[in-house]
Amino acid sequence: VQLQASGGGLVQAGGSLRLSCAASGFSLDYYAIGWFRQAPGKERERVSCISSNGSRTSYADSVKGRFTISRDDAKNTVYLQMNNLRPEDTANYYCAADPRGVIAGGCSSVYYGASYWGKGTLVTVSS
Repeated sequence: VQLQASGGGLVQAGGSLRLSCAASGFSLDYYAIGWFRQAPGKERERVSCISSNGSRTSYADSVKGRFTISRDDAKNTVYLQMNNLRPEDTANYYCAADPRGVIAGGCSSVYYGASYWGKGTLVTVSS
């Protein structure tokens, strides 16, 4: 049973990446999923989250309008499409799965309620 984040890499400012959060050994159908990131020397911060049925999403102000979270339950995967990347987006990105299925408190519900965390995928944005 694990959650795996992937899709990170090196990209120039203004470029795009799509991160994937895939589950193995369990179904994501009933889980709310959150993306979080942590830059060197900084605390982990929320990026975005999505409810179990996909009806609700939430974004940090710093990524609103540039990032889009989505889920494909048939593939047991949640995506984070990141466009117009900036150097300040450089961080390790983590996904987390909360079995309660709802999102609240700007994704803090997922942060504190997650049953599973994936290992990070590194995103580096060069200027």
